[in-house]
Amino acid sequence: MSPLAPMPGRGLEPGPLEKAPDPEPQELAALEGVWGALAPQERRGRRDLLLPALRALQASRGWISYSALAAVCRELTMPLAEAYGVASFYELLATEPRPRRMIHLCDDVACTLKGAGMLAGRLQALLGHPEQGEGPLGWSLSPCLGQCERGPAALVGDRVWVGLTPEGLEDAVGAWMAGEEARAHAGGVGTHLGSLGEGTPLLLRRCGRVDPGSLEAYVEHGGYRGLRRALQLGPEATLAEVEASGLVGRGGAAFPTARKWASAAREPAPRYVVCNADESEPGSFKDRVLMEQDPFAVLEGLTLAALAVGAERGFIYVRGEYPESHRSLLRAAEQARAAGFLGERILESGFSFDVELRQGAGAYVCGEETALFNSIEGLRGEPRARPPYPAQVGLFGRPTVINNVETLAAVPAILERGGGWYASLGSGRSRGTKLLSVSGHVVRAGVYEVAFGTPLRTILEDLAGGVPGGGAVQAVLCGGAAGTFLGPDQLDTPLSLEALQAVGGTVGSGSLVVLDETVDLWAVVERIARFFRDESCGQCVPCRVGTQRQLEVVSAVRRAGGPVDDQALAMLNDLAQVMRDASICGLGQLAPNAVQSSLRLLGRSGGDERG
Repeated sequence: MSPLAPMPGRGLEPGPLEKAPDPEPQELAALEGVWGALAPQERRGRRDLLLPALRALQASRGWISYSALAAVCRELTMPLAEAYGVASFYELLATEPRPRRMIHLCDDVACTLKGAGMLAGRLQALLGHPEQGEGPLGWSLSPCLGQCERGPAALVGDRVWVGLTPEGLEDAVGAWMAGEEARAHAGGVGTHLGSLGEGTPLLLRRCGRVDPGSLEAYVEHGGYRGLRRALQLGPEATLAEVEASGLVGRGGAAFPTARKWASAAREPAPRYVVCNADESEPGSFKDRVLMEQDPFAVLEGLTLAALAVGAERGFIYVRGEYPESHRSLLRAAEQARAAGFLGERILESGFSFDVELRQGAGAYVCGEETALFNSIEGLRGEPRARPPYPAQVGLFGRPTVINNVETLAAVPAILERGGGWYASLGSGRSRGTKLLSVSGHVVRAGVYEVAFGTPLRTILEDLAGGVPGGGAVQAVLCGGAAGTFLGPDQLDTPLSLEALQAVGGTVGSGSLVVLDETVDLWAVVERIARFFRDESCGQCVPCRVGTQRQLEVVSAVRRAGGPVDDQALAMLNDLAQVMRDASICGLGQLAPNAVQSSLRLLGRSGGDERG
């Protein structure tokens, strides 16, 4: 994240709001689209409209001018410095002139394995250095775009280019430069889907089989049966079904869903429910597939959460890099509202609930639930100190339930078939089924649903087809950048919360990135260390300094060609301890995981040399 800094130059000199020049016509038009039917007096104090306004300005001109930012502040009655602090926080927003459209080329682990480095060289030859130039099209490198199964990928405006090749990229850039934007696309690569084990497919049962844009098709294939039953049962019995299911959060923390809901339900109204669709963990893309291929299930799950806790209003916060997911959910919400599944007196019951969609603007830390609240409220997306917890003091200071996409998508089936049935799948704390995002060196990268207890090797070989060309696995990054590396000798570990914890791993976000023996593992470790340095919000010292120092040590070892000497090992271990103990949120606490697990894999946790 960019630190809070003085207003930059190039026409952006700060000044009193009343002295700011008038915005350009396209900027005014963009803001009118955000204000909609709100009268001027109704906009005052509506700081939660700040991020939508900034996104609209960014789309209209390619950057946010001082005059436009001042106009926003006048409408929302907020200080210019605070608005600038928010605008400069997000990667997808620019406060200095740059090309109207940018190609954000993913150079994270999975896309790099597929040749993103070569594409970056081609873009530099075509468009010059990253972040430079004043033509209609520029480019920059980007952290993971969540398109790992069909990379290399790039985000261009509100479109995603996938399956990029050097030739395809050159054609797309040429079409854009010729003014043929509609022809400027690349890819068309699909996503492999599959399932294995008892109870599957459950979450994927409609994906790829049922038209995701049709409410009628959703209902024909079992949609909204859960909500109809829940309306008959009532809030308390609905909560009891979720408790009986043993469902735990699928975002990484594995917190019991029913306990979170019950805690919020005990607090005074008004209450909110929020769907965390900011799937930003590198290597994760299963939530994107659910939102794009079964969006009504996400809406139904959020509606059930609202019924159980007594909320009348909800939000879905979709990461800015997922424009198609946002469009898919928006279309679904409009249909659900028109058919009486959202709005006043849903299905003629006494329960009323509606949902509002918000989009992020490029900030990994906003996947942390309190940072996400701040982002919706128009603040910098920085995590809050706890306690109090969201169930007591959450969005807009009110009791709030927040769950991720996969968690909510599991709830309709629980209400339809019963919590006991769901709990019969899996064992221990690992109940139900689990979605996995599998990418890297496998034949069929994709999203797979398995019963808990399925060995990792079975998932990688039977579903994903193993390493292409009969190659061997060197390591698997399990759980994303915040997860851990597992070695080939650990691939017979069953997929479960307990079994992975026993070998030092984690289910985390449910991503598996496979690295074969040709990969420079330490280069991957360095990319992950750079990711955490770049994505730290900088709010707390252990994370801000720790991630920087961790990257410096990892980079120094790589430049020297290894091995990890005792001094570097001691420094990495000390940094890991400090970040885990003293960071205020999961970003800093989990930032050393991949580095530390790679040391074990390379035989250096006990003082040996790096392989």
